Amino acid sequence: MYIILAIIVVAALYGIMVYNGLVRARQMAEEAWSGIDVQLKRRADLIPNLIETVKGYAGHEKTTLEEVVKLRNQAQAVPAGDVAARGQAEGLLGAALGRVIALAEAYPDLKANQNFVELQRSLETIEGEIQMSRRYYNGAARDLNVKVESFPSNLVAGQFGFAKREYFEITNEADRAVPTVKF
Repeated sequence: MYIILAIIVVAALYGIMVYNGLVRARQMAEEAWSGIDVQLKRRADLIPNLIETVKGYAGHEKTTLEEVVKLRNQAQAVPAGDVAARGQAEGLLGAALGRVIALAEAYPDLKANQNFVELQRSLETIEGEIQMSRRYYNGAARDLNVKVESFPSNLVAGQFGFAKREYFEITNEADRAVPTVKF
């Protein structure tokens, strides 16, 4: 009788520990996603200033600038929890921002503009922080996914509705390509 009771108590304690581990992993993934969201918001807030600065020097590059604004608005319209769609939208926006930064090569006055240089530095800093946040999120998502799929925690995860997280990845193959450098 005591042995059966001891087994039930041990099983219950183990179930509680597994459940708490799953909750901790889910919270880490949510916190990590929040970090990405903050960095993406910072980048989105920087874009209007960058566009206005470039407009003064490269007015006839209107389609490129309008595309960046359109892609920024599309990225911000993606629902907060849709990691895959947000990754795709942000990948397209990043590529368009790269084209705006490349305009500086065609406009020496723009390249020398202090406001543009500061905005470009800020954008580079934010892009680095987005990369760090993305790595942190993907690590937290991986940890949660391992717990959700591994035995015996998958039994508890299935019982309480814990689900795998999507990774925040670059979906545009052109963004993965190694750039060609020519001298």
